[in-house]
Amino acid sequence: MVCLGNICRSPLAEGILKSKSNNLYVDSAGTAGYHIGKKPDLRSIEIGRINNIDISDQRARQFSSSDFSRFDKIYAMDNDNYSKIISLANNQEDIDKVDLILNEIYPGEFKSVPDPYYGGEQGFKNIYDMLEKACERIISKYESR
Repeated sequence: MVCLGNICRSPLAEGILKSKSNNLYVDSAGTAGYHIGKKPDLRSIEIGRINNIDISDQRARQFSSSDFSRFDKIYAMDNDNYSKIISLANNQEDIDKVDLILNEIYPGEFKSVPDPYYGGEQGFKNIYDMLEKACERIISKYESR
């Protein structure tokens, strides 16, 4: 799960997916190094807590090209971060691992999860709902294999 700073969207996506599966290895990262080592945004922690998901122990890290060998699937939260991830790919196999998370619920529409950082509490609720639906689809897709 990858967003810009790894403090709002991707930690929530990681927490949601982890809460739904004991079988998948899930992690998150940011394409930028602004917040390395920091906890998720308090508003992300709070919306997770409201939904019985604890993400307070997560720490931000930056996405690197080595992540392509560590993960089978890489979900970007938006088109800009998708492009940044693709720019680090070593080959077509790496590129094929990357997708926008909302393509899981809106196939081929390339919709972005909006960054709630500068918005209010409602923005965090909205992205939680989007990510929860996408993670449900991911679970049904990968755990049925």
